[in-house]
Amino acid sequence: MSPTRAVRDVVLVDAARTPFGKAGANGLYAETRADDLVVAVFRELMRRNPQLPPERIDDVAVAATTQIGDQGLTIGRTAGILAGFPRSVPGQSVDRMCAGAMTAVTNLSSGIGVGAYDVVVAGGVEHMGRHPMGEGIDPNPRIISEKLVDPEALLMGKTAENLHDRFPQLTKARADEYALRSQEKTAKAYADGVIQPDLVPVATRTAAAGWGLATVDEPPRPETTLEGLAALKTPFRAHGRVTAGNAAGLNDGATGAVLAAEEVADELGLTKKARLVSFAFAGVEPEVMGVGPVPSTEKALARAGLSIADIGLFEINEAFAVQVLAFLDAFGIADDDPRVNPFGGAIAVGHPLASSGIRLMAYLAKSFELHPEVRYGLTTMCIGLGMGGTVIWENPNYDGKDA
Repeated sequence: MSPTRAVRDVVLVDAARTPFGKAGANGLYAETRADDLVVAVFRELMRRNPQLPPERIDDVAVAATTQIGDQGLTIGRTAGILAGFPRSVPGQSVDRMCAGAMTAVTNLSSGIGVGAYDVVVAGGVEHMGRHPMGEGIDPNPRIISEKLVDPEALLMGKTAENLHDRFPQLTKARADEYALRSQEKTAKAYADGVIQPDLVPVATRTAAAGWGLATVDEPPRPETTLEGLAALKTPFRAHGRVTAGNAAGLNDGATGAVLAAEEVADELGLTKKARLVSFAFAGVEPEVMGVGPVPSTEKALARAGLSIADIGLFEINEAFAVQVLAFLDAFGIADDDPRVNPFGGAIAVGHPLASSGIRLMAYLAKSFELHPEVRYGLTTMCIGLGMGGTVIWENPNYDGKDA
């Protein structure tokens, strides 16, 4: 007898995150452990979904770019134990740099699709204050000595400057204007109460200030002006174009998501916030890693039998404004297209590396809820060392009426 190999639909049941903090001695989470951030998110996901029996969770995957200290020790397993999951629930760690949480979602979703899992929990965390990007690494010297990649490929800010070089139409003025819109849209989303429902309050403590409670994102700068952005220094190159104002900062934070086979979500009475259609990862020249979302999106669209015209909502990680602009130009989308990052993005709210993929999915799920006329949306991001990742989602609220 041959085994049954029917591919199952995968749905995003729920997603949540901590408020994102600024990395450093004065940041929200300066004296808070990275794994405790993940635990707070996992506990909140279970609280929000009481109809999900914890023993039904088949696997847990948590991503971190720097997998040492309180982000090490197979954090998917240890965070699950700390969150109170049954000992029968296994766990794993994932690393694809900035796309860690995105990869945790796609890896586990693939398992659901082939029937290995019914329900899974994915997450991502980065405490860049405790663990700066690249801490403890030992790059093979052949990477540089044999010129396998340009040395600048190891410094993300310089890859963004390289992207400006390659596409001269992506000017600093355009990058600054895009960055200002991200701040303005984030401020409006907060004023409208869109962002707050998915934030998990986190107890914090410092030796100097005692106990506190993190309830909102720390990085946004609603007072930002174009004049202020124009005056910022360009730390990666003299007379460059990349600044602290048109790039995401160094941040701390964690995200988490519950995914399930659609029929299992129906069986348990779980919500369905997005349905996975396709995903793809692609490699590009490491020294211009910011262009990675272009080929990954082309691959994901081709696999789904869709075109860019079918996509009604875009969540693009704003590691650097120039990287978003490169994507928009490649697909003929205007810089201020309202379908793109309607609630702002990482330039305002922060980019704790491996956690950000699920933040994008949470934002898209909220947009799906608000826009039943939109059938398809995507989440995409550039990835260090020259990669891009894209996930295409279908709106379960789609009402069949084209926008």
